[in-house]
Amino acid sequence: MANVADTKLYDILGVPPGASDNELKKAYRKLAKEYHPDKNPNAGDKFKEISFAYEVLSNPEKRELYDRYGEQGLREGSGGSGGMDDIFSHIFGGGLFSFMGNQSRSRNGRRRGEDMMHPLKVSLEDLYNGKTTKLQLSKNVLCSSCNGQGGKSGAVQKCSACRGRGVRIMIRQLAPGMVQQMQSVCSDCNGEGEVINEKDRCKKCEGKKVIKEVKILEVHVDKGMKHGQRITFTGEADQAPGVQPGDIVLLLQEKENEVFQREGNDLHMTHKIGLVEALCGFQFTFKHLDGRQIVVKYPPGKVIEPGCVRVVRGEGMPQYRNPFEKGDLYIKFDVQFPENNWISPEKLSELEDLLPSRPEVPTVIGDTEEVDLQEFDNTRGSGGGQRREAYNDSSDEESAHHGPGVQCAHQ
Repeated sequence: MANVADTKLYDILGVPPGASDNELKKAYRKLAKEYHPDKNPNAGDKFKEISFAYEVLSNPEKRELYDRYGEQGLREGSGGSGGMDDIFSHIFGGGLFSFMGNQSRSRNGRRRGEDMMHPLKVSLEDLYNGKTTKLQLSKNVLCSSCNGQGGKSGAVQKCSACRGRGVRIMIRQLAPGMVQQMQSVCSDCNGEGEVINEKDRCKKCEGKKVIKEVKILEVHVDKGMKHGQRITFTGEADQAPGVQPGDIVLLLQEKENEVFQREGNDLHMTHKIGLVEALCGFQFTFKHLDGRQIVVKYPPGKVIEPGCVRVVRGEGMPQYRNPFEKGDLYIKFDVQFPENNWISPEKLSELEDLLPSRPEVPTVIGDTEEVDLQEFDNTRGSGGGQRREAYNDSSDEESAHHGPGVQCAHQ
Protein backbone atom coordinates (compact mmCIF):
# COMPACT_ATOMS: atom_id res chain seq x y z
CA MET A 1 0.00 0.00 0.00
CA ALA A 2 2.87 2.34 -0.70
CA ASN A 3 1.18 4.12 -3.59
CA VAL A 4 -1.83 5.93 -2.09
CA ALA A 5 -3.49 8.59 -4.27
CA ASP A 6 -5.48 10.27 -1.49
CA THR A 7 -5.31 10.01 2.32
CA LYS A 8 -8.27 12.19 3.32
CA LEU A 9 -10.48 9.27 4.36
CA TYR A 10 -7.66 7.78 6.45
CA ASP A 11 -7.12 11.18 8.07
CA ILE A 12 -10.81 11.39 8.99
CA LEU A 13 -10.59 8.09 10.91
CA GLY A 14 -7.14 8.94 12.27
CA VAL A 15 -5.45 5.83 10.91
CA PRO A 16 -2.47 5.49 8.55
CA PRO A 17 -2.81 4.15 4.99
CA GLY A 18 -2.53 0.39 5.13
CA ALA A 19 -4.37 0.11 8.44
CA SER A 20 -5.89 -3.32 9.12
CA ASP A 21 -9.61 -4.03 9.28
CA ASN A 22 -9.43 -4.25 13.07
CA GLU A 23 -7.70 -0.86 13.27
CA LEU A 24 -10.35 0.67 11.03
CA LYS A 25 -13.18 -0.83 13.05
CA LYS A 26 -11.66 0.26 16.36
CA ALA A 27 -11.14 3.84 15.12
CA TYR A 28 -14.66 3.98 13.69
CA ARG A 29 -16.33 2.77 16.89
CA LYS A 30 -14.44 5.29 18.98
CA LEU A 31 -15.29 8.23 16.72
CA ALA A 32 -18.89 7.13 16.15
CA LYS A 33 -19.50 6.97 19.89
CA GLU A 34 -18.10 10.49 20.32
CA TYR A 35 -19.87 12.14 17.39
CA HIS A 36 -23.17 10.24 17.20
CA PRO A 37 -26.06 12.74 16.89
CA ASP A 38 -27.84 11.23 19.89
CA LYS A 39 -24.88 12.17 22.08
CA ASN A 40 -23.61 15.18 20.16
CA PRO A 41 -26.51 16.87 18.27
CA ASN A 42 -24.24 19.53 16.73
CA ALA A 43 -21.90 16.97 15.16
CA GLY A 44 -24.22 15.66 12.44
CA ASP A 45 -21.90 16.57 9.58
CA LYS A 46 -18.88 15.08 11.36
CA PHE A 47 -20.75 11.83 11.93
CA LYS A 48 -21.67 11.59 8.23
CA GLU A 49 -18.03 12.19 7.34
CA ILE A 50 -16.83 9.41 9.66
CA SER A 51 -19.49 6.95 8.45
CA PHE A 52 -18.66 7.57 4.80
CA ALA A 53 -14.92 7.14 5.37
CA TYR A 54 -15.48 3.81 7.13
CA GLU A 55 -18.00 2.62 4.52
CA VAL A 56 -15.39 3.12 1.77
CA LEU A 57 -12.30 1.81 3.59
CA SER A 58 -14.04 -1.28 5.02
CA ASN A 59 -15.02 -2.41 1.52
CA PRO A 60 -12.02 -4.10 -0.17
CA GLU A 61 -13.03 -3.13 -3.73
CA LYS A 62 -13.75 0.53 -2.89
CA ARG A 63 -10.63 0.77 -0.77
CA GLU A 64 -8.48 -0.52 -3.62
CA LEU A 65 -9.99 2.03 -6.01
CA TYR A 66 -9.51 4.84 -3.50
CA ASP A 67 -5.91 3.86 -2.67
CA ARG A 68 -4.96 3.83 -6.35
CA TYR A 69 -6.93 6.70 -7.82
CA GLY A 70 -8.39 8.70 -4.95
CA GLU A 71 -11.83 10.28 -5.08
CA GLN A 72 -11.88 10.21 -8.88
CA GLY A 73 -11.35 6.47 -8.83
CA LEU A 74 -14.40 6.01 -6.61
CA ARG A 75 -16.52 8.09 -8.97
CA GLU A 76 -15.43 6.34 -12.16
CA GLY A 77 -15.37 2.89 -10.62
CA SER A 78 -19.02 3.23 -9.57
CA GLY A 79 -20.35 4.19 -12.98
CA GLY A 80 -19.86 7.96 -13.10
CA SER A 81 -22.36 10.55 -11.97
CA GLY A 82 -25.27 8.14 -11.55
CA GLY A 83 -23.69 6.12 -8.74
CA MET A 84 -21.12 7.40 -6.30
CA ASP A 85 -21.83 11.02 -7.28
CA ASP A 86 -25.37 10.60 -5.94
CA ILE A 87 -24.02 9.35 -2.63
CA PHE A 88 -21.54 12.23 -2.47
CA SER A 89 -24.33 14.67 -3.20
CA HIS A 90 -26.78 13.30 -0.63
CA ILE A 91 -24.26 12.79 2.14
CA PHE A 92 -22.03 15.83 1.64
CA GLY A 93 -24.19 18.26 -0.34
CA GLY A 94 -22.63 18.09 -3.80
CA GLY A 95 -19.24 16.38 -3.69
CA LEU A 96 -16.71 14.69 -1.50
CA PHE A 97 -15.48 16.96 1.30
CA SER A 98 -17.42 19.92 -0.11
CA PHE A 99 -18.95 20.38 3.32
CA MET A 100 -15.63 21.32 4.91
CA GLY A 101 -15.54 24.94 5.96
CA ASN A 102 -19.13 25.67 4.87
CA GLN A 103 -20.37 26.20 8.40
CA SER A 104 -19.47 29.65 9.67
CA ARG A 105 -18.24 29.41 13.23
CA SER A 106 -17.13 32.15 15.59
CA ARG A 107 -13.95 31.94 17.64
CA ASN A 108 -15.86 30.61 20.64
CA GLY A 109 -17.32 27.76 18.56
CA ARG A 110 -20.85 29.15 18.28
CA ARG A 111 -22.54 29.16 14.93
CA ARG A 112 -22.45 32.63 13.38
CA GLY A 113 -25.53 34.28 11.91
CA GLU A 114 -25.71 35.82 8.46
CA ASP A 115 -24.63 39.40 7.80
CA MET A 116 -27.26 41.99 6.81
CA MET A 117 -26.32 44.13 3.80
CA HIS A 118 -27.94 47.54 3.24
CA PRO A 119 -27.19 50.15 0.53
CA LEU A 120 -26.57 53.71 1.71
CA LYS A 121 -26.84 56.46 -0.90
CA VAL A 122 -24.52 59.40 -0.31
CA SER A 123 -23.79 62.56 -2.29
CA LEU A 124 -20.36 63.61 -3.49
CA GLU A 125 -20.62 66.48 -1.00
CA ASP A 126 -21.04 63.91 1.80
CA LEU A 127 -17.92 62.05 0.72
CA TYR A 128 -15.96 65.31 0.44
CA ASN A 129 -17.00 66.84 3.77
CA GLY A 130 -17.85 63.78 5.83
CA LYS A 131 -21.26 63.20 7.35
CA THR A 132 -22.95 61.69 10.39
CA THR A 133 -26.44 60.35 9.86
CA LYS A 134 -28.92 58.03 11.59
CA LEU A 135 -30.25 54.87 9.99
CA GLN A 136 -33.34 53.05 11.23
CA LEU A 137 -33.42 49.26 10.78
CA SER A 138 -35.72 46.46 11.90
CA LYS A 139 -34.10 43.27 13.20
CA ASN A 140 -34.75 40.20 15.36
CA VAL A 141 -33.69 40.26 19.02
CA LEU A 142 -34.02 37.60 21.72
CA CYS A 143 -37.31 37.82 23.55
CA SER A 144 -36.76 39.46 26.94
CA SER A 145 -39.76 37.73 28.54
CA CYS A 146 -38.50 34.17 28.01
CA ASN A 147 -34.79 34.97 27.48
CA GLY A 148 -34.97 33.46 24.03
CA GLN A 149 -36.31 30.07 25.24
CA GLY A 150 -39.76 30.31 23.67
CA GLY A 151 -41.58 29.48 26.91
CA LYS A 152 -41.22 29.02 30.61
CA SER A 153 -38.36 26.95 32.00
CA GLY A 154 -38.68 23.30 31.04
CA ALA A 155 -41.39 23.95 28.45
CA VAL A 156 -39.10 23.35 25.51
CA GLN A 157 -38.60 19.65 24.80
CA LYS A 158 -36.42 17.91 22.26
CA CYS A 159 -38.46 16.54 19.37
CA SER A 160 -38.73 12.77 19.82
CA ALA A 161 -39.46 12.13 16.15
CA CYS A 162 -36.13 13.52 14.87
CA ARG A 163 -34.21 13.35 18.17
CA GLY A 164 -33.65 17.10 18.10
CA ARG A 165 -31.90 17.17 14.73
CA GLY A 166 -34.71 18.89 12.82
CA VAL A 167 -34.42 16.35 10.01
CA ARG A 168 -35.32 12.74 9.55
CA ILE A 169 -32.69 10.51 7.96
CA MET A 170 -33.59 7.60 5.73
CA ILE A 171 -31.05 5.11 4.39
CA ARG A 172 -31.71 3.23 1.16
CA GLN A 173 -29.49 0.45 -0.14
CA LEU A 174 -28.50 1.00 -3.78
CA ALA A 175 -26.34 -2.11 -4.15
CA PRO A 176 -24.47 -4.54 -1.92
CA GLY A 177 -22.20 -2.43 0.26
CA MET A 178 -23.54 0.81 -1.23
CA VAL A 179 -26.16 2.94 0.52
CA GLN A 180 -27.86 6.25 -0.09
CA GLN A 181 -28.65 8.55 2.81
CA MET A 182 -31.54 10.98 2.39
CA GLN A 183 -32.81 13.74 4.64
CA SER A 184 -36.18 15.42 4.99
CA VAL A 185 -37.38 18.19 7.30
CA CYS A 186 -39.10 16.80 10.38
CA SER A 187 -42.82 17.52 10.14
CA ASP A 188 -43.39 17.25 13.91
CA CYS A 189 -41.15 20.20 14.80
CA ASN A 190 -40.94 21.92 11.37
CA GLY A 191 -37.18 21.49 11.35
CA GLU A 192 -36.59 23.25 14.69
CA GLY A 193 -35.66 20.12 16.64
CA GLU A 194 -37.81 21.28 19.56
CA VAL A 195 -41.46 21.24 20.51
CA ILE A 196 -43.33 23.47 22.96
CA ASN A 197 -46.76 22.80 24.38
CA GLU A 198 -49.24 25.46 23.33
CA LYS A 199 -50.16 26.37 26.91
CA ASP A 200 -46.49 26.83 27.87
CA ARG A 201 -45.54 29.13 24.97
CA CYS A 202 -44.28 32.62 25.75
CA LYS A 203 -47.09 35.12 25.27
CA LYS A 204 -44.78 37.86 24.00
CA CYS A 205 -42.93 35.97 21.22
CA GLU A 206 -45.52 33.16 20.83
CA GLY A 207 -42.77 30.58 21.14
CA LYS A 208 -40.65 32.06 18.35
CA LYS A 209 -37.89 33.04 20.83
CA VAL A 210 -37.26 36.34 19.02
CA ILE A 211 -39.22 39.54 18.45
CA LYS A 212 -38.86 42.42 16.01
CA GLU A 213 -37.13 45.54 17.27
CA VAL A 214 -36.31 48.87 15.61
CA LYS A 215 -32.61 49.71 15.81
CA ILE A 216 -31.21 53.22 15.27
CA LEU A 217 -27.62 53.23 14.00
CA GLU A 218 -25.40 56.31 13.99
CA VAL A 219 -23.46 56.16 10.74
CA HIS A 220 -20.22 58.10 10.27
CA VAL A 221 -19.27 58.69 6.64
CA ASP A 222 -15.63 59.76 6.75
CA LYS A 223 -14.04 62.24 4.37
CA GLY A 224 -12.64 60.61 1.25
CA MET A 225 -14.72 57.43 1.39
CA LYS A 226 -15.55 55.96 -2.02
CA HIS A 227 -18.40 54.36 -3.92
CA GLY A 228 -18.66 50.68 -2.95
CA GLN A 229 -16.85 51.10 0.37
CA ARG A 230 -18.38 49.30 3.36
CA ILE A 231 -19.20 50.48 6.88
CA THR A 232 -19.56 47.54 9.28
CA PHE A 233 -21.46 47.35 12.57
CA THR A 234 -20.16 44.20 14.23
CA GLY A 235 -22.70 41.91 15.86
CA GLU A 236 -25.70 44.12 15.06
CA ALA A 237 -27.53 41.71 12.72
CA ASP A 238 -30.44 39.42 13.65
CA GLN A 239 -30.20 37.56 16.95
CA ALA A 240 -31.15 33.90 17.45
CA PRO A 241 -30.75 31.43 20.33
CA GLY A 242 -27.33 29.81 20.41
CA VAL A 243 -26.13 31.88 17.46
CA GLN A 244 -23.60 34.69 17.45
CA PRO A 245 -25.19 37.61 15.56
CA GLY A 246 -23.66 38.56 12.23
CA ASP A 247 -22.78 42.09 11.15
CA ILE A 248 -24.78 44.90 9.59
CA VAL A 249 -22.86 46.07 6.54
CA LEU A 250 -23.68 49.38 4.82
CA LEU A 251 -22.59 49.62 1.18
CA LEU A 252 -21.93 53.22 0.06
CA GLN A 253 -23.53 54.20 -3.25
CA GLU A 254 -22.38 57.56 -4.64
CA LYS A 255 -25.04 59.71 -6.32
CA GLU A 256 -24.24 61.62 -9.50
CA ASN A 257 -23.13 65.22 -9.21
CA GLU A 258 -24.16 67.88 -11.73
CA VAL A 259 -20.73 69.55 -11.84
CA PHE A 260 -18.03 67.12 -10.76
CA GLN A 261 -17.06 63.58 -11.70
CA ARG A 262 -14.77 61.61 -9.42
CA GLU A 263 -11.85 59.39 -10.41
CA GLY A 264 -10.03 58.09 -7.35
CA ASN A 265 -8.98 61.16 -5.37
CA ASP A 266 -9.22 63.49 -8.40
CA LEU A 267 -12.18 65.55 -9.58
CA HIS A 268 -13.09 66.43 -13.15
CA MET A 269 -15.34 69.20 -14.48
CA THR A 270 -16.12 70.88 -17.81
CA HIS A 271 -16.31 74.67 -18.28
CA LYS A 272 -17.55 76.60 -21.32
CA ILE A 273 -15.73 79.71 -22.52
CA GLY A 274 -16.07 81.97 -25.55
CA LEU A 275 -13.56 82.54 -28.32
CA VAL A 276 -12.46 85.88 -26.89
CA GLU A 277 -11.75 84.22 -23.52
CA ALA A 278 -9.82 81.42 -25.20
CA LEU A 279 -7.62 83.98 -26.98
CA CYS A 280 -7.43 86.85 -24.53
CA GLY A 281 -7.55 85.24 -21.06
CA PHE A 282 -10.43 84.93 -18.61
CA GLN A 283 -11.62 84.64 -15.04
CA PHE A 284 -14.54 82.58 -13.72
CA THR A 285 -15.91 81.42 -10.36
CA PHE A 286 -17.42 78.09 -9.29
CA LYS A 287 -18.74 76.70 -6.02
CA HIS A 288 -16.73 73.81 -4.60
CA LEU A 289 -18.18 70.79 -2.73
CA ASP A 290 -17.51 72.42 0.65
CA GLY A 291 -19.26 75.67 -0.32
CA ARG A 292 -16.12 77.72 -1.06
CA GLN A 293 -16.19 80.10 -4.01
CA ILE A 294 -13.16 79.29 -6.15
CA VAL A 295 -11.87 81.98 -8.55
CA VAL A 296 -10.00 80.61 -11.58
CA LYS A 297 -7.79 83.02 -13.55
CA TYR A 298 -6.00 82.52 -16.86
CA PRO A 299 -3.64 85.20 -18.18
CA PRO A 300 -4.03 87.02 -21.53
CA GLY A 301 -1.85 85.78 -24.34
CA LYS A 302 -1.98 82.10 -23.34
CA VAL A 303 -4.39 80.41 -25.72
CA ILE A 304 -6.90 77.76 -24.63
CA GLU A 305 -7.56 75.24 -27.41
CA PRO A 306 -10.95 73.51 -27.65
CA GLY A 307 -10.97 70.38 -25.49
CA CYS A 308 -7.81 71.30 -23.60
CA VAL A 309 -7.46 70.30 -19.95
CA ARG A 310 -5.88 72.38 -17.21
CA VAL A 311 -5.27 71.26 -13.62
CA VAL A 312 -5.68 72.93 -10.23
CA ARG A 313 -3.46 71.18 -7.73
CA GLY A 314 -4.84 70.20 -4.34
CA GLU A 315 -8.52 70.90 -5.09
CA GLY A 316 -9.62 67.29 -5.59
CA MET A 317 -11.09 64.86 -3.05
CA PRO A 318 -9.56 64.44 0.41
CA GLN A 319 -7.75 61.17 0.97
CA TYR A 320 -9.53 58.64 3.18
CA ARG A 321 -8.09 58.78 6.72
CA ASN A 322 -5.68 61.49 5.58
CA PRO A 323 -8.09 64.33 4.75
CA PHE A 324 -5.49 67.10 4.73
CA GLU A 325 -3.97 65.55 1.59
CA LYS A 326 -6.15 66.05 -1.48
CA GLY A 327 -6.16 65.02 -5.10
CA ASP A 328 -6.29 67.44 -8.03
CA LEU A 329 -9.07 69.15 -9.98
CA TYR A 330 -9.00 68.79 -13.77
CA ILE A 331 -10.94 71.33 -15.85
CA LYS A 332 -11.75 70.59 -19.49
CA PHE A 333 -12.57 73.65 -21.59
CA ASP A 334 -15.31 73.70 -24.18
CA VAL A 335 -14.64 76.68 -26.47
CA GLN A 336 -17.82 78.15 -27.94
CA PHE A 337 -17.30 79.75 -31.38
CA PRO A 338 -19.49 82.67 -32.55
CA GLU A 339 -22.42 82.14 -34.93
CA ASN A 340 -22.26 82.78 -38.68
CA ASN A 341 -22.08 86.43 -39.81
CA TRP A 342 -21.57 87.62 -36.27
CA ILE A 343 -19.43 90.56 -37.47
CA SER A 344 -19.56 92.95 -40.42
CA PRO A 345 -17.14 92.43 -43.35
CA GLU A 346 -15.32 95.67 -42.47
CA LYS A 347 -14.75 94.58 -38.87
CA LEU A 348 -13.79 91.11 -40.07
CA SER A 349 -10.95 92.63 -42.14
CA GLU A 350 -9.77 94.53 -39.09
CA LEU A 351 -9.88 91.33 -37.04
CA GLU A 352 -7.88 89.49 -39.67
CA ASP A 353 -5.18 92.10 -39.44
CA LEU A 354 -4.87 91.38 -35.72
CA LEU A 355 -4.76 87.61 -36.08
CA PRO A 356 -1.79 85.54 -37.30
CA SER A 357 -1.41 85.82 -41.09
CA ARG A 358 -2.94 83.27 -43.42
CA PRO A 359 -0.72 80.65 -45.05
CA GLU A 360 0.22 81.45 -48.65
CA VAL A 361 -2.00 79.85 -51.29
CA PRO A 362 0.10 77.37 -53.28
CA THR A 363 0.32 77.89 -57.03
CA VAL A 364 -1.60 75.20 -58.92
CA ILE A 365 -0.44 74.20 -62.41
CA GLY A 366 -2.96 72.63 -64.76
CA ASP A 367 -6.74 72.41 -64.80
CA THR A 368 -8.63 73.26 -61.61
CA GLU A 369 -12.22 72.99 -60.50
CA GLU A 370 -13.86 75.11 -57.84
CA VAL A 371 -16.40 73.62 -55.39
CA ASP A 372 -18.51 75.04 -52.57
CA LEU A 373 -18.48 73.79 -48.97
CA GLN A 374 -21.97 73.25 -47.54
CA GLU A 375 -23.46 72.35 -44.20
CA PHE A 376 -23.26 68.64 -43.48
CA ASP A 377 -26.19 66.83 -41.92
CA ASN A 378 -24.68 63.78 -40.23
CA THR A 379 -28.14 62.28 -39.63
CA ARG A 380 -28.43 61.57 -43.37
CA GLY A 381 -25.30 59.42 -43.50
CA SER A 382 -22.40 59.74 -45.92
CA GLY A 383 -23.42 57.43 -48.77
CA GLY A 384 -25.49 59.82 -50.91
CA GLY A 385 -23.59 59.07 -54.08
CA GLN A 386 -23.76 62.62 -55.46
CA ARG A 387 -20.53 64.31 -56.37
CA ARG A 388 -21.20 67.43 -54.34
CA GLU A 389 -22.12 65.39 -51.21
CA ALA A 390 -18.89 63.50 -51.62
CA TYR A 391 -17.02 66.80 -51.48
CA ASN A 392 -19.00 67.71 -48.37
CA ASP A 393 -18.08 64.41 -46.68
CA SER A 394 -14.42 64.86 -47.55
CA SER A 395 -14.26 68.39 -46.22
CA ASP A 396 -16.05 67.40 -43.04
CA GLU A 397 -13.64 64.57 -42.38
CA GLU A 398 -10.68 66.85 -42.99
CA SER A 399 -12.01 69.41 -40.56
CA ALA A 400 -12.59 66.66 -37.99
CA HIS A 401 -8.95 65.57 -38.22
CA HIS A 402 -7.21 68.90 -38.75
CA GLY A 403 -9.60 71.49 -37.37
CA PRO A 404 -10.22 72.89 -33.91
CA GLY A 405 -11.37 69.56 -32.44
CA VAL A 406 -7.83 68.42 -31.65
CA GLN A 407 -7.48 67.94 -27.90
CA CYS A 408 -4.54 68.56 -25.67
CA ALA A 409 -3.80 68.17 -22.00
CA HIS A 410 -1.56 70.69 -20.22
CA GLN A 411 -0.83 70.58 -16.54
